[in-house]
Amino acid sequence: MSLANNIASTLYRTAEQFAEQPAIYHGEAVYVSWQQLLERVEQLAALLQQLGLAEGDCVGLAMTNCPAYIETLYACWRLGLIAVPMNAKGHASDFQYMLEHSRSRVCLVSDALLPTINKACDDSARDITVLSVNSDELSRQLSQVDTASLLPVSQNAELPAWLFYTSGTTGRPKGATLTHGNLLAMADAFFQDLEEVESGDHLIHAAPMSHGSGLYIIPHIIKGACQVVPVSGKFNGPELVSLINHFGNSRVFAAPTMLQRLLEDPATDSLPGLKTIILGGGPLYVQDCINALRKFGPKIAQIYGQGETPMTITGMTRQAVQQAYEQNDSAYLGSVGSPFSSVEVAVVDEQGKPLPAGTAGEIVVRGPTVMQGYWENPPATADTIRDGWLYTGDIGTFDVNGVLTLKDRSKDLIISGGTNIYPREVEEILITHPDIKEACVVGVTDPEWGESVAAVVVTEAGAELSSDEIDQFCIEHLARFKRPKRYLVASELPKNATGKVLKAKVKAMLEH
Repeated sequence: MSLANNIASTLYRTAEQFAEQPAIYHGEAVYVSWQQLLERVEQLAALLQQLGLAEGDCVGLAMTNCPAYIETLYACWRLGLIAVPMNAKGHASDFQYMLEHSRSRVCLVSDALLPTINKACDDSARDITVLSVNSDELSRQLSQVDTASLLPVSQNAELPAWLFYTSGTTGRPKGATLTHGNLLAMADAFFQDLEEVESGDHLIHAAPMSHGSGLYIIPHIIKGACQVVPVSGKFNGPELVSLINHFGNSRVFAAPTMLQRLLEDPATDSLPGLKTIILGGGPLYVQDCINALRKFGPKIAQIYGQGETPMTITGMTRQAVQQAYEQNDSAYLGSVGSPFSSVEVAVVDEQGKPLPAGTAGEIVVRGPTVMQGYWENPPATADTIRDGWLYTGDIGTFDVNGVLTLKDRSKDLIISGGTNIYPREVEEILITHPDIKEACVVGVTDPEWGESVAAVVVTEAGAELSSDEIDQFCIEHLARFKRPKRYLVASELPKNATGKVLKAKVKAMLEH
């Protein structure tokens, strides 16, 4: 257990234990030791306090991956502030909405995003102070603050710590309010059910720190494991390979789209320094999982979570994934594993009643990682959290052993002629074709059947496929009623800033 009620308290303990050892690397260079990290966190917290911020205030974080991200998060938590990490790929209007909706009074920004954030704040009716984390001016201010004036660390576990705005693929994003207790419970679940963390480990931030990679800072700091931030501030295959092998005992959180790029990169043929790739943030297809295990060996783990219950619904350890691979257990490889021991997970019908194994329904979860609610949105909170259960909007089934398999998002279910068809099942088949790199299956309006199945595929470089060839492949591998009635070969799939496929845009491609 983390034995703390405030995330910042864990940094104090780690800094005391590992004082002069490296805490953060920027590329291969040491950025700060644990003691230096603590000092910088206290300086920034004191500056924010000097600017008039107090417990419960929100602070926007608009940064590409950089060492200052870690300092900023812990400075917010040290002062009892709510960090609002925002996707660095957002538009100025996205930043403006999140800053206004969260009522952020300060926004900390990396240089690359300064023009965008300045525009967002200029267009806002709110008075928002912008601080550049890379500026000499901020360094000067930090050197002059009095950390002795800092208020004691709050030990209220119910205090919000992270305001996680959903990707907003439909409508405005909602702010999932995650407390210190939620995030510390997430860290405990990581240790207990996914993987132990040791002080000699290295967490490499190739994925956005505003999302899953940033959340995993917490369990790694608790255990004194080093943070490594690539100099590029983003996913770069050759750079990531170099860092993995330079440091050794390297752990990476990655979305399935990142995994695909790693599989295609010849530089990843030798990764002796890799300890684990933890996959999350989207569906992992069985074939991609098998390809990763063949290339990287027993180093693939997977988690299923949402912003509303971060990283902690179900998981699959690397040992369990490898065992399934060796036993040719494609059903397990196509699942999302078993529930974390700290949460309850069920599959329910439309009335909220539990369904038997093998019957598809909505996945619900309750436990200490479930969000406090949506920020200033009581109707959405009441619709999503009912009787203590978080309704995920995902459809899935349990098998008799308690292993959960995702079918699809409930809104993506295709009902054709009264029959339920799950797009992911069709996608799983399509990407096993040697010439298909990516696939997205959606339901399109059909005057006879209500909806019919349609697919957009992206082929491997240099490959040419006709609709007839794809259809013949589906005839050989799918029940006829699940077979797409229309195919479209495209150069790419439309995706949002986090790499998720935008199914509404895919539908528009097919219906026009």
